[in-house]
Amino acid sequence: MAAAAGGGGGLCCCNPYHGFFSFHQSAASPHRPTSLSPTHLLLLASASASSRPMVAESTLEEHPQRGQTWRTKQLWDEFFSDPAQWWDNRTNKKNPRFPDFNHRIVAEKALWIDNRFNPPWVHARLAAMVQGQEHGQSNISTLDASGKAIRVEQLWQEFISDPSQWWDNRFIKKNPKYPDFEHKTTHEGLWIEGGMNPLWVKAKVATMALGKIQSGGGLRSQLREPLGNGWNVSILCQEGRLKEALHMVEQNVQAPINTYACLLKGCIRRKALGEGKRVHALIIRRGLGSNIILGNTLVNMYAKCGSVLDARQVFDSMHEHNIFSWTTIISAYADHGQSEEAINLFQQMQQTGIPPNKVTFVVVLKVCARILALEQGKQLHLDIIKSGFESDVIVGSTLVDMYAKCGRIEDARQVFNNMRERDVVSWTAIIAGYAHHGPGKEALDLYKQLKQEGLQPDIVTYVVLLKACTSNSDLEHGKQLHLDIIKSGFESDVTVGSTLVDMYAKCGHIEDAHQVFNNMDEHNTVSWTAIIAGYAQHGLGKKALDLYKQMKQEGVLPDIVTFVVLLKACASIAALDQGKQVHSDIIKSGFESDVIIGNTLVDMYAKCGCIEDAHQMFKDMRERDVVSWNVMIAGCAQHGLGKEALDLYKQMKQEGVQPDIVTYAILLKACATIAALEQGKQLHLDIMRSGFESDVIVGNTLVDMYAKCGCIKDARQVFNSMHERDVVSWSAMIAGYAEHGLGKEALDLYEQMKQNGVQPNNVTYVLLLKACASIVALKQGKQLHLDIIKSGFGSDVIVGSTLVDMYAKCGCIEHAREVFNNMHDRNVVSWNAKISGFAQHGLGKEALDLNKQMKQEGVQPDIVTYVVLLKACASIAALEQGKQLHMDIIKSDFDSDVIVGNALIDMYAKCGCIEDACQVFNNMQKRDVVSWNAMIAGYAQQGLGKEAFTLLKQMQREGIKPDEVTYLSVLSACSHSGLVDKGRHLFDSMYKDHGVIPTMDHYACMVDLLGRAGCLADAEDFVRKMPVQPNALVLRTLLAAARNHGHVEIGRRAFDCVVKLEPENAAPYVLLSNIYAAAGRRDDVAQIRREMNDAGLKAMPEGS
Repeated sequence: MAAAAGGGGGLCCCNPYHGFFSFHQSAASPHRPTSLSPTHLLLLASASASSRPMVAESTLEEHPQRGQTWRTKQLWDEFFSDPAQWWDNRTNKKNPRFPDFNHRIVAEKALWIDNRFNPPWVHARLAAMVQGQEHGQSNISTLDASGKAIRVEQLWQEFISDPSQWWDNRFIKKNPKYPDFEHKTTHEGLWIEGGMNPLWVKAKVATMALGKIQSGGGLRSQLREPLGNGWNVSILCQEGRLKEALHMVEQNVQAPINTYACLLKGCIRRKALGEGKRVHALIIRRGLGSNIILGNTLVNMYAKCGSVLDARQVFDSMHEHNIFSWTTIISAYADHGQSEEAINLFQQMQQTGIPPNKVTFVVVLKVCARILALEQGKQLHLDIIKSGFESDVIVGSTLVDMYAKCGRIEDARQVFNNMRERDVVSWTAIIAGYAHHGPGKEALDLYKQLKQEGLQPDIVTYVVLLKACTSNSDLEHGKQLHLDIIKSGFESDVTVGSTLVDMYAKCGHIEDAHQVFNNMDEHNTVSWTAIIAGYAQHGLGKKALDLYKQMKQEGVLPDIVTFVVLLKACASIAALDQGKQVHSDIIKSGFESDVIIGNTLVDMYAKCGCIEDAHQMFKDMRERDVVSWNVMIAGCAQHGLGKEALDLYKQMKQEGVQPDIVTYAILLKACATIAALEQGKQLHLDIMRSGFESDVIVGNTLVDMYAKCGCIKDARQVFNSMHERDVVSWSAMIAGYAEHGLGKEALDLYEQMKQNGVQPNNVTYVLLLKACASIVALKQGKQLHLDIIKSGFGSDVIVGSTLVDMYAKCGCIEHAREVFNNMHDRNVVSWNAKISGFAQHGLGKEALDLNKQMKQEGVQPDIVTYVVLLKACASIAALEQGKQLHMDIIKSDFDSDVIVGNALIDMYAKCGCIEDACQVFNNMQKRDVVSWNAMIAGYAQQGLGKEAFTLLKQMQREGIKPDEVTYLSVLSACSHSGLVDKGRHLFDSMYKDHGVIPTMDHYACMVDLLGRAGCLADAEDFVRKMPVQPNALVLRTLLAAARNHGHVEIGRRAFDCVVKLEPENAAPYVLLSNIYAAAGRRDDVAQIRREMNDAGLKAMPEGS
């Protein structure tokens, strides 16, 4: 923002299209001299890992407007066809921003002779009209300008013939309506940019000045002292020859004050801080440091050249300050993002008694909008009313903008409604407010009202409206706006085109987005970034990277936003090589030090599996914000490195970086992943201290963490204490119950959820269906099916797939088949659910047939499909089909997957091909504990106990820690191989040496080991000495061992214990009956039958 500094030393923000105040002006990028466009800012907000939304702004002057050129040509054609319909304002307008010609009826139709959008023939045709060469004298007289034009030409001829008779006011005039040259006697004025000047004026005057500069004499003797040295300096500064201009002033001790101001303005245009400091030093040496005009200009120069500290130093050293001084320094801090200091300076200014002008108010209002300082904004509003500026259209528009950005859309609307005069900027401000903070529909309704009042939307209006359609996914209104844009002639504008591309892409129509992109006459970095982002957001990372190559081939340089989008595309498809190439391009472009780029690089490397590279990138970052830490912590958490994630959290706090909500959510998920309950509880305390406990996202993640760590009561306590609960909160608690086998509690919570008026979403239904499947609750599953249909989720492919799975696990294979057949959209997950259902019910052959049908319908199997099919082969010992699947897996490039490798080992082992299982195991590039367990279990199934032991030792040597499943498999191998001593030693070392707590399965396996070896007394003694109460499985195993060896007493004692635990199970009766029968004790067999009948159990057949 700018203010006209006294005497020409300050700021200026005149705009011939939008008035004194440019509402759409944006701050310059810290990396490039140009500013980010609306689409750039929109994309950056979406990539940024810091998640603070940014409001897009732009200025009309930043972009060449082909649409504007077309409209301007139409108006000039209309003007020349009938000049009598136009007012001629050229000689009586008081401000150069006012139009030279206004239509007498349609006031909005305006023309400027020096408009940059004019066709090249305008000046010639105007000159021809004045000379009577076109339309005739009668039409010229209707302009009431011919005499004036002739007089202006005469005055210029007088000036050229003797410039010494004219005063040069260009560098001292305080108002643009004052003339550039004023006759010393008659006081008639001339303006270099005058609308009635002859065509030859600029060229002639420039030639005179150049003649002086080039020859070193001649013109000065003609212009004499009033024009002085400043004319030459001005020309040199305009041509960017600052050093020459500075040298000329250094050689001229008598240079007027306006010459120094001219030099400083030249430094501002060129961002030439070094030359600006030289001018400053010269001003001080020549004793001009106390001049307020030069002081204001120096403050402005330092601020615009990026040195706010120097600007402040000059300001503080000034002997006196006027409104322009204060406005300039306030603007300096505002433009450099130091909003608090800008507000402090404004308050200091008020304390000195200097009243703000409207420019000052505009600057400070924009600061309040940027930092959401609503209270200060309200106070400013009161001050504006007292100062009488409320009726000013620029101030009013800025008030609307401030209230809207602070989230007070009602107040913004009230200010808007009370404005006496509203221009397109005012309308755009209120439309932007509704687009960002209110109903998108209201923004579109205001757009209709704007057109009804006869105002023409401009480029910024259309950009804001398109963004409203984007945020609401309102494709229909977006298409209508597209038509209006075409009619307005703005379609060829690169900013509008880029925003259209973004709108279509985010509304899911990537083909339409690409068509708009292809139809654009001009592509810049913004448009390329928009289309690349569109493909990346749709998961088409490869296409996005191809477009990047094409962009470079066309010579368009990427910017920060482009690189952020590209890195996200690489991360989405795990394209590590392309990501490294993009990293190389970033280094060449000089953007590597940017914190947003650094954060996205860390994220890319982490998501591509290179956690070491991600950590190295993180350590190399010169600047790190909370987002940097969040990304690194998330990378560790995603790779199962929960401990490392928690260590980073400690380091983060040690470095003084305060965690935010995202940090805590990531850390809680890390704790949930590794079941780190104690660390999770500590985080809970930190969250309470930070004041984030009431946040619904944090609450949801706490519920999830406690549930996944097995503390379902703590999870419920957090859930009950939440002040606000959304559908995610209920779903998290339901998931906790479902994952712990508490299906009934999950279903009860669902009923409570409905009573509270919270509508389940598709995730909730998926969790509830899984709960029904886990407890075989078919009745409740059917009721859920009805609720799903009523809620409109019946066509959801994920819900449908889970319904298939629920019915299959509840034993209703036909219902599962029916749901599957009725699905309109079936993906690989749906097929997996059905195949899995058949396989779980022993229908392995049918499951393999479904695989063929799936491929015939064009659906390609994924890893889950192959794992399920391999299990089906294992269940029916279908070795040939298993081998065929192995070949398909290799062709699909899934053979390197650990889970698939584990399933192959299991399949070959269960089919009796232990050599093939061993070969798969040896060929695996990466093995986890499950891989070792599968191979050991294979040896156990084949009775190869020694091989199982050997593999266990190898596993430990390679640093893989055995888990409880490993020990169970080795104990089973010992049992089948009769390795009693090794089995005993292994069991004893489980807890003592390796810290693995034995489960009931381990105790039962030891009883089986001793029982198979005939050591029944030892087996019974083992059970008696168990540190925990034996369950039915352990006792049944002892009873079965007694039956195998015909030991009646041990069998009876085991029976008495097991029937107390399982009174409704007939198996113990059968086992004891067999023991009595083998011992020839028929009376006892009969007694067992009577006891079974008394217990209501099914009678055994005779002879059992």
